[in-house]
Amino acid sequence: MASGLEDVHNGRAMNDLSADRLAAIHARAFDGPARWSAPSFRKALADPACFFISESDAAEGFALGRVVADECELLTLVVDPEFRRRGIARTLLRCFETEARRRGATRMFLEVAADNHFALALYEGAQWSAVGRRPAYYGDVDAILMERTLRQTQQAG
Repeated sequence: MASGLEDVHNGRAMNDLSADRLAAIHARAFDGPARWSAPSFRKALADPACFFISESDAAEGFALGRVVADECELLTLVVDPEFRRRGIARTLLRCFETEARRRGATRMFLEVAADNHFALALYEGAQWSAVGRRPAYYGDVDAILMERTLRQTQQAG
């Protein structure tokens, strides 16, 4: 990922092979109910509101979300366990927020497993705030609902 994250894809541009590859990466990173299947990725990627952030081939990690009106939902952010602790998640999150802002979002939301301490630290460090809890959302694990307000950059003109 030496060149940084350059690829922003509208979900419709992704193909079935990509959904299979994304599901394989997701399966290496998550257990149980947090894991997404290839059909789940296909469904999300078919949504015109969805967008996908990755480095060029998504081998190290990716983020997937959607913007509706002025709100953005981060559906998943994943880094292959082999590539963790290299700042990839922080870079993905920063690029995701930039793209959400570009698409008109002023607020962002996500759900994260209450026992995913690394992810919670990532989001808190990026100025996300816990705003609620979903009991047993991930099987036996609660989900923490988080929100972040995005400041819009002023347009010249």
